[in-house]
Amino acid sequence: MTPTVGILYPGFSAEDDYPLAESRLGGPRLSLVHTEMREDAHRVDALLDIGGDDVLAAGVRAIDAPLDSVVWACTSGSFVFGWDGATSQVKALEATAGVPASSTSFAFVDACARLGVTRVAVGATYPDDVAERFVAFLAVAGIEVLSLSARGIITAAEVGTLPEETVLDFAAAADHPDAQAVLLPDTALHTVGLLDRLDARVGKPVLTANQVSIWQGLRLAGVDTPRPGFGALFAGRTELAE
Repeated sequence: MTPTVGILYPGFSAEDDYPLAESRLGGPRLSLVHTEMREDAHRVDALLDIGGDDVLAAGVRAIDAPLDSVVWACTSGSFVFGWDGATSQVKALEATAGVPASSTSFAFVDACARLGVTRVAVGATYPDDVAERFVAFLAVAGIEVLSLSARGIITAAEVGTLPEETVLDFAAAADHPDAQAVLLPDTALHTVGLLDRLDARVGKPVLTANQVSIWQGLRLAGVDTPRPGFGALFAGRTELAE
């Protein structure tokens, strides 16, 4: 039976990364639902609102398919609650869905653990104050952020319009020589079609929000085999081929 991962995605920006990934995976289903976004803003109050338990529960109920796992595909709408709050958020989501659940913030932590990464550089599209909350979230998991680049973009809609070369340049510019990986923590950023190119451009694993969300959902659904074309994380390696 084909496993199905529920993807709860806030608003509209880079949601087309998920059907693209599904077509390239050639098997597992990624069932995406747009959750309510009353205001599109990388601002703490707005992010707390889009990640509310009622919003996520409504998203789960809107998925018209039996699920094997579910992921809240929003980094800022999870880490903004802090570690304990994000944990409670996932537990509530899991209770509603009745299947294993996670969020993009925890997917980043688990992806770093899979690759043995403890020192990272972060390229965030967010304003500084929001980006710093991601740094604090990672610190709880023992992941040290050696450098933080924040673009200060307010809306997810604008992030979704960034062209491929801009994304590649942003990842390369965000790197730190001592970082083991570069993290791009915004599911509004189109990256699924760029994953191998991102790794090659930076010369080390680049973990992106939509990538780790998909990986986490598949892992929780019991699908955890190496796959080409999805970057070092899916390939199961920490070193890039020469």
